[in-house]
This record gives sequence, structure tokens and C-alpha cells, in this order.
Amino acid sequence: MLSAFISAFRTPDLRKKILFTLMIIGLYRLGAQMPSPGVDYTAVQTCLNQQPTDDAGVFGLLNLFTGGALLQLSVFALGVMPYITASIIMQLLTVVIPRLEQLRKEGQPGQVKITQYTRYLTLGLALLQASGYIALARSGILFNAECPNPILPDLSTTDANIPYWMSIVTVVAVMVAGSAMIMWFGEQITERGVGNGMSLLIFASIAAQMPSQFWALQESEGWFMFAVIIGLCLAIMVAVIFIEQSQRRIPVQYAKKMVGRKAYGGTSTYIPLKVNQAGVVPVIFGSSLLYIPTLFRQLNQNSDSGWVQFIDRYLLNQGSWVYITLYAFLIIFFTYFYVSITFKVDDVAENMKKAGGFIPGVRPGKPTATYLQRVLSRLTFPGSLYLAVIAILPNLAIIAFGNQQLFAQFAFGGTSVLIMVGVGLESVKQIESQLMQRHYEGFLR
Repeated sequence: MLSAFISAFRTPDLRKKILFTLMIIGLYRLGAQMPSPGVDYTAVQTCLNQQPTDDAGVFGLLNLFTGGALLQLSVFALGVMPYITASIIMQLLTVVIPRLEQLRKEGQPGQVKITQYTRYLTLGLALLQASGYIALARSGILFNAECPNPILPDLSTTDANIPYWMSIVTVVAVMVAGSAMIMWFGEQITERGVGNGMSLLIFASIAAQMPSQFWALQESEGWFMFAVIIGLCLAIMVAVIFIEQSQRRIPVQYAKKMVGRKAYGGTSTYIPLKVNQAGVVPVIFGSSLLYIPTLFRQLNQNSDSGWVQFIDRYLLNQGSWVYITLYAFLIIFFTYFYVSITFKVDDVAENMKKAGGFIPGVRPGKPTATYLQRVLSRLTFPGSLYLAVIAILPNLAIIAFGNQQLFAQFAFGGTSVLIMVGVGLESVKQIESQLMQRHYEGFLR
């Protein structure tokens, strides 16, 4: 594998792509630490010292995806989440809005239009999120602690001519501009670098939090348990890689066609159906829904209400079996839902029929769609269980070790490990394919 890295850097084109990708990631991490204008960072540090970052309530997962930038209220505090949310929304709207469905079928020109709509939606979501985070920071809810207002010190002592609302607008504008810059970074990596840009930025954000998390783990549990947990993390990575690479290949045969004096077709190929066909989206959906009642609880300080007591007992405690069961159920449900709207068996069967393709032993048309649906359902069940088990690993660690603060957003559990392994495999495959074109030995050989 080391020789493959050396071969990659010896290839001029590939070396430029790798160095360009690393440069963009470096700029992204720099922006994540760059302070926003109008933010009192003395107050920010006071808030973080009063309440550890890993116990940031409903915002802990978002803070992990931004590499700690959210709770620092930096220029890139929003991270990639506005773009990811906009992409998921556009993907879902494509199913229900005929105009978007038509654009998707038009190929590259239609995809350019959908990408443009996604950019506009990203800016709109960034504006809403930046305004919401600043309002939550001013009220103290963002840090989940009794702390001073980190948004803008009293301007009467600095410049009385600057209205307070104008300073808030400045902070919002800077964060929205930072989100637009992140979106541009991701697109540049995708076009001129190696791998998917947005995925690599999320990977960099999660990896940036790992050293502090592992050090906190060692200080809390000691060296022996630290070594045991590291071993378990490696085993989890191996299992995730195995499942992510697993697929069911449906054989497809294309009939020969005579066009003039030439024969076309007659080839054999296959349809790869992955065990984890939905990716990490069901985990994100499930986490988001579970955070909604928790957010309502933080906004409502009345502890005498019955539903508030239920949330305090079962939903705020990530080590409760009610929380774990509900989380796993939501992931399984959204896995089936997302696979059903993203993989249209009727469209696949119709396209195969038009191209003269068929599955051996299965008639074209409706029987093919029925066969694909049956195979997909059998794959989705173990895939959904796999996602649920990986997602609740931090919760099981809370039960085993009794440390909710440490394991609530641990880097090797839930969404984090799925993203890191998936992005790593995708990037390695891209580099390997370019090495194979130049007759070099690949990474996975």
C-alpha cells in the first residue's frame, strides 16, 4: 500500500489532484477556527468551560460534523449541514414534483438545473440556521449551560453609533457566506480533486475531533479500557467495511441486434444491489426526529408537565432502552422508506426492456420489477438492522460504561463511523482506478 501511495505522488496529474484536495481541506479547517466578527470569544470559552462540548445536548452531533466550529461560532460554524440538508430535500422532492423528475431524466442539462436549485436552497437554509443558532446562543440554549451572552458585547462601550441589530446581521451574513464558501470548496474538490468534495469535508471535520475524544476516553477509563475500546473500534471498522462492500449482483443479459451488417448487444452484465442501499441517510433522519422533542424540552422549562417528565426520563437519557428502541425503529423505517423512493424497480425494469435486456429465467416487464422488488426487500432487512446496530453502539457503550458525556457523540459509533468508512473507501477506489489506468498496482491489491 505504501508503494501505491508513492506511485500516486509520482504521477503528475494525480499528485496535483491530491495536493489540491489537501489544500482545500486545510483552508476548510482554517476557516473552522477563524473567529466571526462581533462574537465575544471570552464568553464563548466561558460557556464551553461550564459545559463540555461532547455534552452539548441536541447540538452535539452537529458540532461533530462541523469539527467543533459550531460551538466556537466561527466563520464556518454551519459546516456542510445546509448543503447536505438541501441535497436530501431536493432528492425527496424529485420523487413528488413532476418537473424535477423530468429534469432528472434529461441527463446532464437537467442535473445542472437541479444543482443550481440545490445551491439556492442551501443559502436559504444557511440563513435560517445561522439566525437560529445566534438566537439560541444569546439565550444560552446552544451551550446548554448558564453562561454569558457570547453574541456581541455591549456596544455602548465601544461604538454607540453601531446599532445592535446591525451587528447581528453582520454575524449572520458572515456565517451564510461561510456556508457558501464551503459549498464552493466541496464542488472544487469534486471537479479538480479526488473523491466527493462534501463527503471529504465531513470526513475532515469528524477526524479533527478524534484526538480529543480518544484522549478524554483514556483519561476517563484508563489505559486498559482504552486499549480494549480501541480494539473494538477496529473490529467495528472491519465489519462496516465488509458490509459496505457487500452486494447482490443480479445478472442481466442483452439480446443481439443487427444494425446493417453489424451485430450489437449480446453482452452480459449485472445490477449491483448493495446490502446498505440507503447509506447514512436513515441514521440522519432518525437522529433528527429524536432531537425534536429534546429541543422542545430545552425551550420549555416547566418540569411539571407529564410529557416533559417523559422526555426527561426516556429521551434525554440516551442510555435508556426506550430511547434505544425508538432510535432503532426509526432507522429501520427510514431505511425502507428511502430505498423505496430512490431505487425505482419499475423504472429499472422498463429501461432494461427498452434496451433489450432481461434477467435469465425472468420475463421482461412487470415480472422483472416484481423479482427486483423481492430481492431488494430481502436485502433491505439485514441492511436496516446493520444500520440500527451501528447507530446504537454509543448508546450501548453508555449502558456498559455509564458515561453519557463521553460516549454520546463518540467518533467510532453511529453516523460518524459510517461516513468515515464510506468516504475512505470511495476515495481509495478513485485513486486506485486512476492508478490502474497507468498500470500501477492499486491500494486494495
